[in-house]
Amino acid sequence: MSFLSDIRHDRTKAHVVPLAVFMVLLAPFQLTGWPVWKHPDAPWWQHYPEQWQYPAQSLIVIALLVYFRKNYSIKWSLKPVLFGALMGVVGIAFWILPTQIHSWLELEGKQEGILKWLGVMPRVDGFNPQDLADKFGGNQAIYWSSLIMRFFRAVIVVALVEEIFWRGFLMRFLLDRDRDYWKVPFGKPAWISYIVVTLAFMLIHQPVDYLGALIFGSLMYWVAVRTKSLLACIVMHGVANLLMGWYALETGKFGLW
Repeated sequence: MSFLSDIRHDRTKAHVVPLAVFMVLLAPFQLTGWPVWKHPDAPWWQHYPEQWQYPAQSLIVIALLVYFRKNYSIKWSLKPVLFGALMGVVGIAFWILPTQIHSWLELEGKQEGILKWLGVMPRVDGFNPQDLADKFGGNQAIYWSSLIMRFFRAVIVVALVEEIFWRGFLMRFLLDRDRDYWKVPFGKPAWISYIVVTLAFMLIHQPVDYLGALIFGSLMYWVAVRTKSLLACIVMHGVANLLMGWYALETGKFGLW
């Protein structure tokens, strides 16, 4: 019991473990391709494995966040939260702008060269909750459960787990690696934390999203420095992912999420 209690109250583990588990849970599938089998006769769990992998990942990680909850300084304050929400709208507008330009210019298919690296791509291949529903004859209960779990993952789980690690832990750690980095105030500005955290945040995304992630990560860093509020960062991330999901459903650009 003492061992488990020590882990539960370890502030560093509380900030690092949930994101590490979040990434590790999908790594074997992404590296091996198992159990994907894109065949008309394939069972749903092989044809659309993300439909069960993502919910399982989300439930495991949210359980970890609840387990470690006393280690997080998530304090309510209206102005920082409103500012975070506003910047979530601004940040996601920059993220989806390249694919929207693809539509505005009426380009066909995937692009090459500079347009590809700028993210001016169709983004139509990705998670569509209707796929699983159609596998079961258009069952709308399955559609809504799939959609709700997807938004739960994007808006709640991802926003919490990433901001707790990137802004809650790593920004501090980089400023005092050899001593008690928890004494570093949240949102303390420094070039090393901006560069490392923003580039790391960018690189965990797909190359097509690099530009959007770079801009979004920079804005998120500014929000952390300006508001000194972890909750403002979480809200910014959650609002952005909520709008991205809505945009993907409205436009059919399912590759965004």
